[in-house]
Amino acid sequence: MVDNIEQRVIGLVTRHSGVYIFRRKKYDTYTAESSIYFDVKLDQGGTEELMDEFFTEFNVDRGSYKIETYYPEVEFSWNLFKKQIVDILDFTIGMLIESAKAGRWLYD
Repeated sequence: MVDNIEQRVIGLVTRHSGVYIFRRKKYDTYTAESSIYFDVKLDQGGTEELMDEFFTEFNVDRGSYKIETYYPEVEFSWNLFKKQIVDILDFTIGMLIESAKAGRWLYD
């Protein structure tokens, strides 16, 4: 059973994810386990907009939330043969849901 906060958070994320022709039902696409980066596919700017609206709409205290934690800066390399590995932390819709329920950002 999906509770009201979970539905509202998924709805917010869905609105920020764009419109897709083949999406049957808005709320069938994403779950609490969906990654903001890999599943929703928001870039840093889109995520900043999402999180600003999230903190306001759900009255969540930002605490020490920083976008750079989830979107680390990648240095440009002119070497085309050098493989860059970037460690990206988990950033899921479930994190937003739990923080909305708590009223503060839980993941520092």
